[in-house]
Amino acid sequence: MKNSHAIWDLVDHNKPAFLALADTIWGTPETCYMETRSAAAHEEALRANGFAVTTGVADMPTAVIGEAGSGGPVIAFLGEFDALPGLSQQAGNSVHTPIEAGGNGHGCGHNLLGAGSLLAAKALKDYLEANNLPGRVRYYGCPAEEGGGAKAFMVRAGLFDDVDIAITWHPGIFADVTRRSSLANTRVDFTFTGRAAHASAAPHLGRSALDAVELTSVGCNYLREHVPTDTRLHYAILDAGGIAPNVVQARAKVRYSVRSATVDGMLDVLARVQDVARGAALMTGTSLEIKVISSVANLIANGPLQQAMGAALAELGAPQFSAQDEAFARQIQATLSPDHIRHDYTRYAMAPRTDKALGDFLIPGTIAAPTEGVASTDLADVSWVVPTVQLDGANFAIGTPFHSWQLVAQGKSDAAHTGMVHAAKVMAATGVKALEDAQLRQEAKAALDAVAGRGRYKTAIPEGALPPIQDMTSA
Repeated sequence: MKNSHAIWDLVDHNKPAFLALADTIWGTPETCYMETRSAAAHEEALRANGFAVTTGVADMPTAVIGEAGSGGPVIAFLGEFDALPGLSQQAGNSVHTPIEAGGNGHGCGHNLLGAGSLLAAKALKDYLEANNLPGRVRYYGCPAEEGGGAKAFMVRAGLFDDVDIAITWHPGIFADVTRRSSLANTRVDFTFTGRAAHASAAPHLGRSALDAVELTSVGCNYLREHVPTDTRLHYAILDAGGIAPNVVQARAKVRYSVRSATVDGMLDVLARVQDVARGAALMTGTSLEIKVISSVANLIANGPLQQAMGAALAELGAPQFSAQDEAFARQIQATLSPDHIRHDYTRYAMAPRTDKALGDFLIPGTIAAPTEGVASTDLADVSWVVPTVQLDGANFAIGTPFHSWQLVAQGKSDAAHTGMVHAAKVMAATGVKALEDAQLRQEAKAALDAVAGRGRYKTAIPEGALPPIQDMTSA
């Protein structure tokens, strides 16, 4: 990894403060819309670095925007800082050792994601000032990516209406431009209300809400055979109705996540899942409340921006890790199965390299990057209204599963830091290109219009296609 671009020197100059920010966020893991300290830390960093700050945007207390510069195009950098429940783990420890039993942990690397995007934004801000260039740099501190769909609310509030280009990254295994799409996703709660009764003395008087939840699961399991292969159905029972088996459960609640490759496909399957829940209510004599919690679209890839980011990555080269980094990564790999390691290589149709525990190489240009979506993200909603590009970072041991304690253990490692700075350099250089190249901006917008249509509505989810979305800040 070499510096031949002035913006990369600016990234290196600013990196100590933002690596410290990443570690601070790692140490205060907060989940969906509860990221009070994490959002405050990002707000403090924005103010300290000369950004004008707006907090509580889109009626979300933990959403923050910082802006610097004037005139010219608006280049946005998107960051996240939410953690996951149940993944508490000591940093630097390759043995499962929670800091707090059942506590939160940064199992998706969002402590790095927000800090890295803000580092890129700061570098581009300094670049504008040093060269007296018109243009605005904007940082979006986005909460609740894990299940809350906050960016969709920000899009609907018009907060991206004047943005020319959106740039982001996600910590990961191999440094590469993200070319895959994502799955459209809706999270929906089914709350059943029945009637309590003594389960032995008068079972005929009871109407079991828990039975309704279980029948919903049975119905959805049969439904799986008759949906498109890209469909995913997941569920979690949020309220089983109590712990007393001799009481007929009068209330129970289950949350379903419905995913598909397109919005239309997701809406079709969602309607069928809702019918299954209605049938379960009918069979059990219970009433049903359906409440959509969040919805996100499928991501629209942007070819011109991907080419620009790919050029910046190729010029910079791969991140370089130390022998100590490799040694710790191998300790993490020892906790995984060979299937975990093969999985990361299989995505790129590459044979596993036994001599590497970290991704200190770029994916060969002869290999086609995966384009099919395997997960969901609220970044997709931004991609429907703004030309958007994303980088996959190289931060963790090859094979590390996301949403695992092993990933949390690596969140403050030197390798994670190296990958974050590397990603910030690629994003910042892409930002410079987008800022200075009007033709690139035009081509990127034309590519989006060709897919989404000019003047696309405020979200990819058609208005009226879903019930009103609950604002999870009050959930």
